[in-house]
Amino acid sequence: MQLHNRDVRQDVRELGALLGDVLEDQTSRQAFETVESCRRAAIDYRAGELESRDSLIAELEGLSPHQQRIVARGFTSYFELINLAEERERVRSIRTESQEGTLEDSLETAAAELGEEDIETVQQVLEDVLIEPTFTAHPTEARRKTVKSKLRAISMALETLDERLLTDKESGQIWADIDSEVTSLWQTPQVRNRQPEPEDEARNVQWYLQNTLFDVVGEIYDEFADAIDEEVASDLDIPKLFEFRSWAGSDRDGNPYVTPDVTATTLERQRSVVLERYREQLKRLSGVLSQDGSRIDPGSEFQAALESDRERLPGAARTAAERYPDEPYRQKLKLMRERLDRVGDVRPGGYDDAEELRADLTTIATSLRDNDAASVVDAHVDPIRRQVATFDFSLASLDLRDHQQKHTDAIAEALESEGIDYHALSEEERTELLTDAILQDEPVIDLADAVNDGLSEDSARVLRLFDSLADWQREYGVEAIDTYCISMTEEPSHVLEVLFLADQAGVVSLPEHCGIDVVPLLETEYALSGARRIMGSLFENEAYVQALEARGRTQEIMLGYSDSNKENGFLAANWSLYKNQRRLGEICDDHDVTMRLFHGRGGSISRGGGPMNEALLALPNSTVTGQVKFTEQGEAIAEKYANPRIAERNIEQMLNAQLRARLYAKDQPEDEIREEWIEAMETMADVARREYRDLLESDGFVRYFEQATPITVIEDLDLGSRPASRSGERTVEDLRAIPWVFSWTQSRCILPGWYAIATGIDAYLDDGGDVETLQTMYEEWPFFRTTLDNAALSLSRTELEIAEQYADLADEDLREQFFPRLTGEYERAADLITEIGQRDQLHTRDWLGENLERRNPYVDPLNLLQTYLLDRTHRTDIEERTLRLTVKGIAAGMKNTG
Repeated sequence: MQLHNRDVRQDVRELGALLGDVLEDQTSRQAFETVESCRRAAIDYRAGELESRDSLIAELEGLSPHQQRIVARGFTSYFELINLAEERERVRSIRTESQEGTLEDSLETAAAELGEEDIETVQQVLEDVLIEPTFTAHPTEARRKTVKSKLRAISMALETLDERLLTDKESGQIWADIDSEVTSLWQTPQVRNRQPEPEDEARNVQWYLQNTLFDVVGEIYDEFADAIDEEVASDLDIPKLFEFRSWAGSDRDGNPYVTPDVTATTLERQRSVVLERYREQLKRLSGVLSQDGSRIDPGSEFQAALESDRERLPGAARTAAERYPDEPYRQKLKLMRERLDRVGDVRPGGYDDAEELRADLTTIATSLRDNDAASVVDAHVDPIRRQVATFDFSLASLDLRDHQQKHTDAIAEALESEGIDYHALSEEERTELLTDAILQDEPVIDLADAVNDGLSEDSARVLRLFDSLADWQREYGVEAIDTYCISMTEEPSHVLEVLFLADQAGVVSLPEHCGIDVVPLLETEYALSGARRIMGSLFENEAYVQALEARGRTQEIMLGYSDSNKENGFLAANWSLYKNQRRLGEICDDHDVTMRLFHGRGGSISRGGGPMNEALLALPNSTVTGQVKFTEQGEAIAEKYANPRIAERNIEQMLNAQLRARLYAKDQPEDEIREEWIEAMETMADVARREYRDLLESDGFVRYFEQATPITVIEDLDLGSRPASRSGERTVEDLRAIPWVFSWTQSRCILPGWYAIATGIDAYLDDGGDVETLQTMYEEWPFFRTTLDNAALSLSRTELEIAEQYADLADEDLREQFFPRLTGEYERAADLITEIGQRDQLHTRDWLGENLERRNPYVDPLNLLQTYLLDRTHRTDIEERTLRLTVKGIAAGMKNTG
């Protein structure tokens, strides 16, 4: 069976040719030839037909500012189209391998492994697993929403060309549509003319949930249910396996623009969006359930539910009876839609919560099955029930987040009027005060009054938020906003402060009710190494224990990959996170608490990125409780969830990995890691951390970073609503992890993803270790293999010849001090990783080699133009816009910002 009409080479060739025609039509023949000349020179150098890039550099620098902008725009547009071609190729691979039965990490392979276990074990694994992708508003998406919309239209056209049998006339019309979209894309501004607001970021996240994931989730459940039925000889109940969450519109850490009003608007919009999707689904279901009431017996349970709705909504019931006489299911569905219309309305009769909607759908399903229409239930009713279970009435539950210092300062200011000097108290005294305050019946502070009592702006914002939280939970349900994450948690009091504020707001009333999970974010070495001090103290605290009991004795703990890496370097950060995950698992086990790890991963390797299924399988067994949560950020969201088939594949791989990981953990709760491996990692990580810190703390390194990367440009880009640094200071510590990684990625020297790994490995070898042991670790230990493979990905994407062009922008003494150091570390790391992995090349993925070969010659001119513009001390307005455009183009070419 031929599934596809095209291949990636044809897509690249024809899209490239079309872009060339559009470029010539929109500019001039001369401009087209200039872009072509730069393209050929870059390809010839990469192919070895030119000895240097000097001719390309000379041509770029000799262009007028207007011509330079056309070149930047040409290559940027090329990458946007080629990304679509590669996305289409990925879909081809998924469909082909699925058809051939060779798809790895599939639901069928997971079901096959489960099928080897007894029924009780399978059901328990299913009950344990809950996967919670959490979408953030972190500013790593360099493309405008308008541009993404046009690219999506082109992608859909490519799908039609590839998967449908078309006449020449039909094919010609589709290409005419693509031509118009590419022309419009060329005429559309690539660079935002304003900074996005938090509401924009929330709408962006909602788009993927509403337009892709809402539909995909039902398909995943159907496929998994079929796979389980094939492998397990029992009628198992498939529980809820996914829940989507979001920080967009609720993450306040370092973002003063996320106000309570923004959060309220986000909650309202998300509810409105998901209710509308349910209405659509019920309307569609009404078209299916046209059964004649005189020929079936709907059953007493169904009749009781219908009568209840008739009493609740008499006017709508009369309309339904007139419109659908003798069609009981359609009458019921009409009244269900009316109840959805009244959710949040002043009119009575609306659903109180999503569980009531699910109950109605279950009643319909039972009635249909009793009337021998199980196939209708499977095809049309169950997918909606699963959507309701997954998306509730909130679309995605919101997590609140803020920095711990904000809570400390707000409490100190509020308690000052009560005669308490909170700042002067020791950690032990703060813990005792907060515990007593939480446990007593009377509130200590009136949040509403305190806001108007002369507090600082930051403290007033904190108290206003908690005062609003109670209202939000009453209006939208506790499930809509029930988690509070605390950045930079380093003491038990930091967690108790949030519990105290929630208690003062009435969100917590112990021991009966706790409406919020308080989640410490451990991201510094001090916090991670002090995990037992922090969590152990909390698990023994009288007030916190009551909160835990009210929340089912489940503790969510977030691990910060980004700041840990920026503080300690790649290897040391990964080892620290691995060790401390195991330590946290032990602490939770000691106190009979179920742990849910929240992995704060970014899109890039240095920020915890990489294949999610591999990451889940590499976690320590002792931490795999079944529940897992992780962030999805920036352009990674578009890459994973914009295309429905790719979104489905990503979710399938996550589910496969988590089911298998939980099964392995039940069989072997403790990891069997050889002591010599742990000692080897301790040696490597300790030396690697010292080398990384020595680099960052070397005199002049910050100036080198500023001169040899486009950080100053990136800080001014309108990528997100949040400031690029916490205080505006130019220090590595103060700079947020995203622009830190973004800058090195732009300069093609991706040191956050590999620096110091070679120094660490060499220290182990110099200390008596041997390569054979490292090779065994790579073969048998998923953590070590994944760590080295991820470093190899960063090394593969690093281009030192291009990085040298950026290094030349720095003062000569700084260049000579740092660039040879980076080069030496890179070359040694590449040699060591290939030797340990026992392979001839850095990466293990054939597609990556093809990807880099196709992309690198087209990224090079953008890098060279960027370095030329960065070197100019006085840039005109058009040069400034071109410089910003090169950032967008390189990001598109690298398919990664940070």
